[in-house]
Amino acid sequence: MRFETNIVHYLLILWVLIVFLFTQSKYLLSMNAKKRIIFVVNPISGTRGKEAIIRMVEEKIDREKYEIDICKTQYAGHAAMIARQAALDHIDMVVAIGGDGTINEVGRSLIQTQTALGIIPCGSGNGLARHLQIPLHPAGAIQVINDGHHIEMDYGLIDKRPFFCTCGVGFDAFVSLKFANAGKRGLLTYLENTLHESLTYCPETYEIENSEGTMKYKAFLIACANASQYGNNAYIAPQASLTDGMMDITILEPFTVLDVPSLSFQLFNKTIDQNSRIKTLKDRKIIIHRAAEGVFHFDGDPVMGGKDLEVEIISRGLKIMVPTQKKAGRAEMFGIWQHLADFFETRPLRGSIAEKHRQLLQINQNLLRKLSKH
Repeated sequence: MRFETNIVHYLLILWVLIVFLFTQSKYLLSMNAKKRIIFVVNPISGTRGKEAIIRMVEEKIDREKYEIDICKTQYAGHAAMIARQAALDHIDMVVAIGGDGTINEVGRSLIQTQTALGIIPCGSGNGLARHLQIPLHPAGAIQVINDGHHIEMDYGLIDKRPFFCTCGVGFDAFVSLKFANAGKRGLLTYLENTLHESLTYCPETYEIENSEGTMKYKAFLIACANASQYGNNAYIAPQASLTDGMMDITILEPFTVLDVPSLSFQLFNKTIDQNSRIKTLKDRKIIIHRAAEGVFHFDGDPVMGGKDLEVEIISRGLKIMVPTQKKAGRAEMFGIWQHLADFFETRPLRGSIAEKHRQLLQINQNLLRKLSKH
């Protein structure tokens, strides 16, 4: 009897050891298993070629942590299809190499999944990357992926179409339509389209409906922002956050040509919400009513929509790779001031306060002269 008891004890101990070793081996295997990444490349997006970026990915990605595949898109919507299948296959991360359009395609296929979105920005605006302070140089963006830090960010829906930065109606949607059909890309093209159209565009009357009632506005544009900017450091909603579960609504009321210089500079120095022509709201969900069907945009992509547009924010619905520490981004400004300086025929402000004031007045005069030519 005692012998049988000892056998039972030995068997129990052996069973515990087997279970322990099995669970530990699974844990160790999971710790050592490489994560899988698919890099989705849009060869024609943005303002630069992609072959050099692909080579940099292959050289700099951490091979001890990741197994990678690189897929080039072949048609509109292909990036969304690749990302959707990756999520179904439980791929750990899909990295968009492209502009805001490519990022939107990939991101909308990853919402409400466990697959994270990574970004190597090389578009003409890079709004989401700039907001998140992801480096604009590919090597820096790859390092963000190697670091492996992510957050869960909000995303928006307008007319059931996902957006991650901004959406809206009015002049910005109209210019997005013009920009989409332009032969050239980049900030200067966008500014030239904006200046050319701004003096002839007629503001419309809108109604914004929320839980508290309905408000009527005559507006040049209505921008609903999840992130703070359109791109190129143009901050249409300086206070916007990707993780607060709210959208920041910016309403630009009709203005004159004399308002343009201050609006332009406040747009780029994060103070446009302080302009007297601006009204701001904050909400989770609104409905925009307008007199007729027309264009609206989501992350800069223009589409035609109905008279009534429902816009809402979905909280913490997308995993996205971000820098481990926020950086000032001095080297990542991508020449934003130089773009403006070239366009306004001036140079960065230098000297005493009085001298800077004189230079700013000269900038305004140059801008008004350019406007008068269109």
